[in-house]
Amino acid sequence: MVKVGVVGYGTIGQRLADGVALQGDMELVGVADIGPTLPVRALKEKGMPYDFYLAVPENREKLEEAGIPISGTLEELIQKVDIILDATNAGVGAKNKVLYEKYGKKAIFQGGEKTSVADVFFHGYANYEKGIGKQFLKLTSCNTTGLIRSVDCLDRVVGIDSVMIHIVRRVADPGDYHRGLTNALKIDPVPNHQAVDLMLIMPHVKATGVLVHTPVTHGHIITVFAKPKKKITREEVLESFRAHPRIRVVRIADGFLGNASLFKYARDLGNPRGDMYEIAIWEETVTIFEDHIIYALNIPQEAVVIPETIDGIRAAMEMQTDRLEAVGLTNKYLKIGG
Repeated sequence: MVKVGVVGYGTIGQRLADGVALQGDMELVGVADIGPTLPVRALKEKGMPYDFYLAVPENREKLEEAGIPISGTLEELIQKVDIILDATNAGVGAKNKVLYEKYGKKAIFQGGEKTSVADVFFHGYANYEKGIGKQFLKLTSCNTTGLIRSVDCLDRVVGIDSVMIHIVRRVADPGDYHRGLTNALKIDPVPNHQAVDLMLIMPHVKATGVLVHTPVTHGHIITVFAKPKKKITREEVLESFRAHPRIRVVRIADGFLGNASLFKYARDLGNPRGDMYEIAIWEETVTIFEDHIIYALNIPQEAVVIPETIDGIRAAMEMQTDRLEAVGLTNKYLKIGG
């Protein structure tokens, strides 16, 4: 059993802890955070299913006042595990890396950190082999993770020469206030970082694109215009997407009208927190136009990176050296793809 610790018990950290706890060949030793945040208070109210370790000793009194039991310090958690999943705010992970190096531990960082923090910029499906045995991995962002799933899926079937992407990006996660209240759209320069990051993971594919920030909180929508290396039919594209465990093909005709429909459907399924690990591709958007493949997908930003992060554990700890075996086990324990 590989021993895992989660540092940063927020939007991603909570889901990472739950995901690791479901893995039959991993043990979640505990989670760490800075104080009695709302997720930590909720953890206490749920009966402390995970041991809590304090990252900021000065906040011990606040936690004691809130009745939250402390199992130890951040450094003590690090010493107990084989690998750390760092889900702290951008920039904090790079500072924590000093501690991971001090104790000779492996760590996986999330998309907010700079790529230079890690040995490998990692994606479970697209470049699993590059992460095998490495000390530090960094995940792609939520948008890039889902985007690469779809492009890699097609690339392995028909070969992809280039992609043009347009991203309609949610501005903040549900419950976030730090971006303020807004009634505006905001556009980023071309190319967006997702296109640049895709080329780092898949250097044989040329990519560029536009990103528009929108004042919504549930999900991003990406449209892709991909140039295949040989001809492919619409039916073959759909067949490829349907065969991918982490892609869900949905239909507008069935009521999946947009991002909110998918979030509501996840809640109706009884998924914890309304999460969905799969990206969704709308069948009606899949089109062959001038020998190019067009499609639109939804990114459930709070949960989409969880499977790929767990893939990262398997690679870094050399639990599996075969890519499909590794992602298959992750999918099995997370109950992805039936």
